[in-house]
Amino acid sequence: MIADATTPLFLLGFWAVFGYFLGSVPFGLVITRLFGLGDLRQIGSGNIGATNVLRTGSKPAAAATLLLDSGKGAIAVLVARALAGEDAAQLAGVCAFAGHCFSVWLRFQGGKGVATFLGTVLALAWPVGLMACISWLVCAGLSRISSVGALGAAALTPVWMVIFGYPGSLIAIGMAGMIFWRHSENIARIRKGTEPRIGKKP
Repeated sequence: MIADATTPLFLLGFWAVFGYFLGSVPFGLVITRLFGLGDLRQIGSGNIGATNVLRTGSKPAAAATLLLDSGKGAIAVLVARALAGEDAAQLAGVCAFAGHCFSVWLRFQGGKGVATFLGTVLALAWPVGLMACISWLVCAGLSRISSVGALGAAALTPVWMVIFGYPGSLIAIGMAGMIFWRHSENIARIRKGTEPRIGKKP
């Protein structure tokens, strides 16, 4: 289910652009450079997310990246909701997620979207977002593999949406599908038993 459209179409376009450009900021690259850790794209898996930042050995840098990547999804939702409505909030959140995955600043390359996904869902429906985060923690904690946590949280979030009765289950399914697609190489490594463990270099 998606929220009923109450915001004028041209304003929805504004919030889509706002969410996209906010989401497209590659905070992992910015943080690693500020910390003097080099070009993140040349480290570990080359991904711009917090898991790869952790492979630099800097936990503060990884934590800052996680906070900022999740925060940009949440901010997009909260600002659009406060100034427009729930339809604009959902659209801004989805576009922030898309911006992270396909950043205009990285020639439409980007991250896998997990932190931005969780931040977006937390802002859209905090009980669902909380359960999504718990799902990540449980799956990642049991497997010691970050991508397993990501895939578990993505798969379960639409279920939590339905259980808690929040609109947006179709949006959650769409973002979950994107996360699975962005993790196709990880899924192949998981099947082979070669996926790196949390905190370990690949």
